[in-house]
Amino acid sequence: MGNYVDAAAYGITWRRAREAALTLDEHALELAKRPYDPRHAGILFWCSSGVDPAECARRAGQSTQVLFRYYAKFLAEARHRANHLIEEPMRRWEAPADDEEGASTTPWPGNAPEQLVRGGMPVGDIGSRGVFRLAASLPAPKGA
Repeated sequence: MGNYVDAAAYGITWRRAREAALTLDEHALELAKRPYDPRHAGILFWCSSGVDPAECARRAGQSTQVLFRYYAKFLAEARHRANHLIEEPMRRWEAPADDEEGASTTPWPGNAPEQLVRGGMPVGDIGSRGVFRLAASLPAPKGA
């Protein structure tokens, strides 16, 4: 106990453990070839799962600067995924949809909140989808 483990001995032990634990196909793919590889895979998994980069860095025991330096390409892909997750519901929201009466909704006009408040709609109700139909049916303000 307390003795230094030589790097060569550590490498030999790691290689033997891989041979014992992995199938021939996994071994040929060089899965977990280095002791660092499972840690790297874990951090990538956290990031790809949508865990906040600051939390990934904390769990990995490194700074966010180090995380961004070594995983910048991967984090950019996560940004693209986040954009898709945000844009998809927006596309569905803006797409015409049939309501209960079979009438199609129209896009929210730029002056709709102002029209709704002037028309007597409580401000707290302005975010509901049914209000979009109401806003589209209101007359445009004078001078617009």
